[in-house]
Amino acid sequence: MSDIEGVYEDLEADVSLEEFREAVEAKVEQMGGLADEETAAMLVAHEVGESEVGGVTDIEPGMEEAKFVAKVISIGEMRTFERDGEDEDGRVVNVEVADETGSVRAAFWDEQAEAATEELEEGNVLRIKGRPKDGFSGVEVSVDQAEPDEDTEIDVQLSDTYSVEDLSLGLSNVNLVGLVLDTDSVRTFDRDDGSEGKVSNVTLGDSTGRVRVTLWDEQAELAEELEPDATVEVVDGYVRERDGNLELHVGNRGAIETVDEEVEYVPDSTPIEGVEIGQTVDLAGVVRSADPKRTFDRDDGSEGQVRNVRIQDATDDIRVALWGEKADLDIGPGDEVALGDVEIQDGWQDDLEASAGWQSTITVLESDSSPAAEAGEGSDDNAGLSDFAGGESDGETTDNDDGTDVDDEEGLDDGEELEFTGVVVQAGDPVVLDDGETTTSVVTDADVVLGEEVTARGVVRDGQLEANDVF
Repeated sequence: MSDIEGVYEDLEADVSLEEFREAVEAKVEQMGGLADEETAAMLVAHEVGESEVGGVTDIEPGMEEAKFVAKVISIGEMRTFERDGEDEDGRVVNVEVADETGSVRAAFWDEQAEAATEELEEGNVLRIKGRPKDGFSGVEVSVDQAEPDEDTEIDVQLSDTYSVEDLSLGLSNVNLVGLVLDTDSVRTFDRDDGSEGKVSNVTLGDSTGRVRVTLWDEQAELAEELEPDATVEVVDGYVRERDGNLELHVGNRGAIETVDEEVEYVPDSTPIEGVEIGQTVDLAGVVRSADPKRTFDRDDGSEGQVRNVRIQDATDDIRVALWGEKADLDIGPGDEVALGDVEIQDGWQDDLEASAGWQSTITVLESDSSPAAEAGEGSDDNAGLSDFAGGESDGETTDNDDGTDVDDEEGLDDGEELEFTGVVVQAGDPVVLDDGETTTSVVTDADVVLGEEVTARGVVRDGQLEANDVF
């Protein structure tokens, strides 16, 4: 066995022995006699091994060369362009190829472009060798060599219409229909060339999941025109990754537009009783109480805002901090909401709380809030509290003038002296305490915090406890 054959046997790359021999001979000649056949074979083996990729998703712009096998997903139109100093126009065809790990745009030039237009069909499997680079919408491969591979099967869909669960890193030319779950405002930024860019985000959901959609420049302002629960179609999007999650991006070549279709989105939520510190989870439940919005100064001098609400499902309840623009959402007691990507943190008195920041999604599934709650300023209307404050009550409820439900079973009579201990489930005016069985409205100027256990002592007037002491 020759030295070349010995090195070739250890080579884990898809290249024939004849091609390997030719490459070794070329390397020996290139080195000008400074390397023998065995050394040259080892150098070639290293180069070949580096260019072989495990899948499309492993292709990076910094690679000198990439060799991979992928299926043709779509074939673009051939474009011509003028080359500097040459009479003949250049030609290029962009072909979308993919494997089970992702997709990438492959650029075929000149004679190869003509061959791709005339001979390629969607579904063909190609063995490609080319040079990766940064393209308009991500990594592209400038093809040096491509040949059919009829013996390899690649399980990827040919359609450019996707559901959320079908998205994978690197896909482009993506069309997706989804329900608008959440929108953000338009933000501006300065590019390296001095121009101003715009970006906004929309979260869409379908029956298979949800995805964050990033809209750039001309498309960005569309986010402010979309209404929650509208059905839209993303046209010609491309998939990127951010903080470990897939996002669908829409640039100037793409679009997002309202369509008349029915799309079902069912949130897959985690039971509140099962959440743990450090988790990022999806929750769903009913808003049990809502505090007024508060503003604060950040270390950098900017102003922030936060609003606390308490959400309850069939297993437990939890305080949720709504940060930034989320604090302006029109939700109040009685609203059924779905919260996506909220972070579980250590809260008041070692109680758990959820934090909903820029990456979170909040969708109102069914609204039962009062006008005051819908104004987003902390509601005096506690409609629905009695239904979620420790089980159903056998007693009847009456509406006080402030809209608070009070359980008649307690027999709160005007002039009665009362001491009541419970957890603060609403820190507004009035304060509402819950002892696990009943809720009581407390009129007080004392500063209390949602989730804090306090005792109120005072006299009942008009169905409310006017507290002289809160401790």
